[in-house]
Amino acid sequence: MKGLNLNLATTICAALILTAASAAYAQIAQPLHAAGPQAGVTTSLVSPPPPPPLAANPNLVQANIAGVVKRYLINPDGDVDGMMLADNTLVMVPPHLGSQVVASTAPGERVRIVGETTPGGTVRAQQIINDRTGMSIADQPPPPRSPGERRGTGLVKLEASGSILRVTTAPRGEPDGVLLADGTVVKLTPPVASQFTSLLQPGTVIAAQGYGTRNRYGESLQATAFGTPGNLTPLYDPQPQ
Repeated sequence: MKGLNLNLATTICAALILTAASAAYAQIAQPLHAAGPQAGVTTSLVSPPPPPPLAANPNLVQANIAGVVKRYLINPDGDVDGMMLADNTLVMVPPHLGSQVVASTAPGERVRIVGETTPGGTVRAQQIINDRTGMSIADQPPPPRSPGERRGTGLVKLEASGSILRVTTAPRGEPDGVLLADGTVVKLTPPVASQFTSLLQPGTVIAAQGYGTRNRYGESLQATAFGTPGNLTPLYDPQPQ
């Protein structure tokens, strides 16, 4: 009987020890998982949530338009960087795509344009599709410039005058020049343009002098003097001799 009682007591003690050890492990193991990785402990990693999408530029509105090409427009360097449609919509393209624009469209042809409209009403094209041929060009990064390549070396002195057809704008909507009724582009910097707000109105007759290019696609100059015929204001201080 004595041996039976001893075995029973031993069994009960072992069960109590096992129960206490299990409870202690449960108390220790749970904080480890909650607290994150510990030395010698392997845990599964959860990917962080994706960042919220960037806010859209409030100055731009998506555009999907169609129209007939009236004429090309050039920048002072002579690159085709836009077109005027028959309804006087102004469409700008990156200058490095100018040669593709000329190769894929021609005045008189109907095009579809996908892009964005700036506050001034100018459409900045991201894709141009020729309705007749189906040929499409899309915006893409410009090729790298050749070492030593310099722009502006071929500019000539030009004068222009005429009635303003459109006021051109920079991407944020601030005026940066004018398009005359004959297709001539006169460029101003936005700070300079802000000094001539009374003149920068459709129908106003202006005059300008500056440096730019005249070629088979049009005429464009960066103004160094601006105003009305016979009353030009120099825009920059003359260089000291």
